Amino acid sequence: MHTFSSLLADLTRLGIRPRDCLLVHSSMRAIGAVEGGAETVLDALIHTVRDGLLLLPTHTWKEWNNREGIFDPATEPSCVGILPELFRRRPGVVRSWHPTHSLGGIGSGAATFLAGEERTRTPCPREGCWGRLYDAAARILFLGAPLRTNTYLHSVEEWHGIPDRIAATATLFRIRTPDGLIDCPQFRHHSSLGDVSQNYDKIEPEILRLGIAREDQVGGARSVLCEARAVADLVGRHLGREPHYFDRR
Repeated sequence: MHTFSSLLADLTRLGIRPRDCLLVHSSMRAIGAVEGGAETVLDALIHTVRDGLLLLPTHTWKEWNNREGIFDPATEPSCVGILPELFRRRPGVVRSWHPTHSLGGIGSGAATFLAGEERTRTPCPREGCWGRLYDAAARILFLGAPLRTNTYLHSVEEWHGIPDRIAATATLFRIRTPDGLIDCPQFRHHSSLGDVSQNYDKIEPEILRLGIAREDQVGGARSVLCEARAVADLVGRHLGREPHYFDRR
């Protein structure tokens, strides 16, 4: 059985540093049995970046979320797994106000990093949280999760204006804030090809070969740690040559 100490050792061996800005996509099932369960995994992640910033997606894009089009950051369940859902409930965690693609964060500068998402009109614009990952030279950990879950690549495609990625019409969401409801219309992810994120893992062999990602075991989970800025630059070059790079495998 994995423990806090063994997970801490695994995360450190992978190369995660105390001052990192770290975004984590996760699969608790892949990690396996842990003494203390999912809360212990969160404890290990928080301790590993104890002088930095830890971020987890707390997305609410599934149809059963945001009933009546109202997103309440304080109570709305996440739809992307048990670790994000437990994380968002933790004391000290700040959650962004994006109605479909929120992030939760704890640590250095969390509130500033996550501020202003209510002013966005697409899921992952360059001027929002996902763009700040690039500015912060963040690292992205796929903790047992496949690179198909790479929301950051949705963002990179948005920045490059890739066609057939964003809906032509907006969906009206409202956000419940301490001062009342505010409107936040969103041009949501949409492609005539279906879910193109299923092709995002085609970049994995290249980023591992170039050394801008590394892989190792964390608990029972094969895990990949990526350098956000270098990955975005590489993907941007691919998209510059072939805008439909992720249309197919």
